[in-house]
Amino acid sequence: MIQFFKHALMPLVLALCLTGAAQADASLPFESERLTARLVTAEDGIAPDTQVLSAGLEITLADGWKTYWISPGEVGYAHEIDWTGSHNLADVETMWPTPTRFEAFGIENYGYANAVTFPMKLMLEEPGAPTDLTANVNMLVCADLCVPETFTLTLSLFEGGGVDRATADIIAHAVQTVPGDGTDIGLTLESVYIDQNNETLTLVAKSKNALKIKGAFPDMGDAAFGPPRFETGSTDHRVTLPVLNMPEDLPPLNVVLASTAGAAAFSPDLSAAPPETSAAAPTLLWVVGIAFLGGLILNAMPCVLPVLTIKLTSALKAHDQPQARIRQGFLMSALGVLAFMWSLALILLAIRFSGGQIGWGIQFQSPLFLSAMAGIVLLFAANMLGAFEITLPQKWATGLSGIGKGPSLWGDFGTGALAAVLATPCSAPFLGTAVAFALAGSADVTLVVFTALGLGLALPYLLVAARPSLVQALPRPGQWMVTIKWVMGGLLALTGLWLLFVLNSVSGIALPVIVAIMIGIAVLAQVIARKLAARFAAAALAMAAILLAPLMVSSSAQVPETSDNWAAFERAAIDPAIADGQIVFVDVTADWCLSCKTNKRFVLDRDDVSAALYRDGVLALRADWTRPDPKILAYLQENDRFGIPFNAVYGPGAPEGVMLPEILTPSLVLDALAKAAG
Repeated sequence: MIQFFKHALMPLVLALCLTGAAQADASLPFESERLTARLVTAEDGIAPDTQVLSAGLEITLADGWKTYWISPGEVGYAHEIDWTGSHNLADVETMWPTPTRFEAFGIENYGYANAVTFPMKLMLEEPGAPTDLTANVNMLVCADLCVPETFTLTLSLFEGGGVDRATADIIAHAVQTVPGDGTDIGLTLESVYIDQNNETLTLVAKSKNALKIKGAFPDMGDAAFGPPRFETGSTDHRVTLPVLNMPEDLPPLNVVLASTAGAAAFSPDLSAAPPETSAAAPTLLWVVGIAFLGGLILNAMPCVLPVLTIKLTSALKAHDQPQARIRQGFLMSALGVLAFMWSLALILLAIRFSGGQIGWGIQFQSPLFLSAMAGIVLLFAANMLGAFEITLPQKWATGLSGIGKGPSLWGDFGTGALAAVLATPCSAPFLGTAVAFALAGSADVTLVVFTALGLGLALPYLLVAARPSLVQALPRPGQWMVTIKWVMGGLLALTGLWLLFVLNSVSGIALPVIVAIMIGIAVLAQVIARKLAARFAAAALAMAAILLAPLMVSSSAQVPETSDNWAAFERAAIDPAIADGQIVFVDVTADWCLSCKTNKRFVLDRDDVSAALYRDGVLALRADWTRPDPKILAYLQENDRFGIPFNAVYGPGAPEGVMLPEILTPSLVLDALAKAAG
């Protein structure tokens, strides 16, 4: 019925657009702090024998407010219109434009922001006779809270004729945003399957021409679904959505697929058998392999190098230890890496199952996490630079000596965990694909992939554990060890200063100053206090103040800087720019992403690359993900990414986008720009 309505209404509206320029009728607007609403018609009167009128419910939402699609998602409800009180009105059919995904209260939903017009087909009881329209509207709008808006719009149309082209254009544009049946864009839905445990909805589609599926909006009664995962080639497409809630009796399914070529609505029957695995779809074994390689490569990234220096220092101290003790220490470091990866996976799963948004490295958007890490790293650095030595009470030292002679095994465990923590702001080749597969999959898949990632990151520790003689082959301790310790302490101090810089970008200058002062007090106490209890108390109070400060100090983060060359990211700006023949380059970055900074410094800021990006006909968009931003995360998830750096190039030659790898080279960027130009 919706497809018939769309094809029936469009010629009518287009015809009206080409006729006279009289004033169209519109109701008096309803206005509140949250929205403005009008009932509009293309016609300003009822011509003889007129049976159908083209109308629209025009909604303009205030900044930050949204309303819902016909299937709202896990919360909310679609608007309803009661036409009681209308005269000469037989029936009304409402069309629903393609929605977008948005977040409300940590839960993703389907709906509209800014402005939307719902086209309507009004059928008259008595053709050609005047009509009185009374629309009693109940509409839910949400921002930080949800407010039901109830209002009445009235409009009377008398005998006459003529249309207003501006209003007819508004309705025509709204009709064009309503999903078709897929014929016009060559998209068909081949298979729809819900597994026996009602855990996953899988959609398999094919297209005649190259396009990219960028949105999936299922409507299945009271059923609710999580974020979709897209596996899209040029013509073969697969979308999987986790099922959050499913009634015992499966209701009929309607689904809208949004693509770079347009949107299509389908009402398919469920398939009895699961679809065949796409040859292009990654298998779990393959993803485990690239996760292991990604973790291994992370050891060479700048995030991890300062912490590896700590382990090298530990290895030097263990030079004279028995091989069994050396093996135990490095195994404990590897266990520390794995423990952090398991903890991170469980935390991300908990956030996902509670409806929150997840991604790789998002803990670096937390002022609490950054404050704690900066404090710990700066204390480590002060210790290595000789500002103080940590001396345990005699009873503790005696107890720990029973575990193994030499440095504590728990210290080795903490070193490994710290290395894993500081690895997360970096991305490496293979890592993006593995993390996306893990975070979009089931809980067991997520844990398996994160385990493989941890094993890759822990491989240097495991190799030394397998061959403890590698440590014993190092030169005997001497002055050179003191020099190395100072160098490593300096690297850690730089890491701590970098964390303070990121903290300033996330929360403002107050927190970094507080953290620096507290660390200074703690270090000074270690130097001047004679009693061990006083030193421990000072350190404990300083760390407590560091942890409490983010909860008590209001955020005043810096606004991301823009330049004449880079525009602030807006997803809605991409498609119109492509339609105008422009090339669009998107750079998703953050102050805490060292891989992003590397790409910028050595690739994007190069003269030849920047000249190609800043020339006429190229729109360069920069998405700053230093702080949480649901719009940026939604864009990443739309492209099956859960971490950064992420770069994509769009244009007439590549409207579906060219996705670039995590580590850029000048040739990769220039080739993608050339491909997008067509």
